[in-house]
Amino acid sequence: MTFHSKHLLTPENSLFIFVDQQPQMAFSVRSIDAQLLKNNTIAMAKTAACFNIPSILTSIESENFSGYIWPELLDVLQQDTFERTTMNLWEDNDVHTAIKKSGRKKLVFSGLWTGVCINLPALSALEADYDVYIVGDACGEVSPEAQYAAMTRAEQAGAAPITSLQLLLELQRDWARKESSDEALSIIQEHYGSYGMGVDYAATHVHKHAQRAHFSQIPHTIYAKSA
Repeated sequence: MTFHSKHLLTPENSLFIFVDQQPQMAFSVRSIDAQLLKNNTIAMAKTAACFNIPSILTSIESENFSGYIWPELLDVLQQDTFERTTMNLWEDNDVHTAIKKSGRKKLVFSGLWTGVCINLPALSALEADYDVYIVGDACGEVSPEAQYAAMTRAEQAGAAPITSLQLLLELQRDWARKESSDEALSIIQEHYGSYGMGVDYAATHVHKHAQRAHFSQIPHTIYAKSA
């Protein structure tokens, strides 16, 4: 059974937008640990690849101020960036045209900083009758207060907050969808802590699959010495 809902994200209705994941923009982030921010962003990029969801990758003032997009993100997405000068990507003709040409009405944003380069296009997209989702744990701000204010403002305007793991699971929805389930589980194993560890444990100890590591552990049975 295929269930359709106007509220649910699917691989067919979504467009991922990655905004300014650049060193200079990340240096001042204090609302989330920098490594966790990168982890969640890379997981989101892998989710896009897993479900063949088109992505837009943008950068701002790369040569003069912000530096290049994180190499890990470039390696996953393997696409050119839209270089901008405007903080609101909605006001950049090339980016705006690419969004419209995609034909997708559900825009999923991640990037830096939440209150400016995410909120400005998010609010603009909402006014243009797009559905907007902001991946809160793949965004960052200069303080927890700034992140709270940015997410609250966006939500009050109609944007939906979501996390990178929620995003992955909503797109998968049914583990019987074998065309994506193995890759989705691989993302979970690599990026989502105790959940991924649990998947590894179930695979090896319950379902008796081979270990995932290339250098596998050799099991040893230790017997207590007799007295």
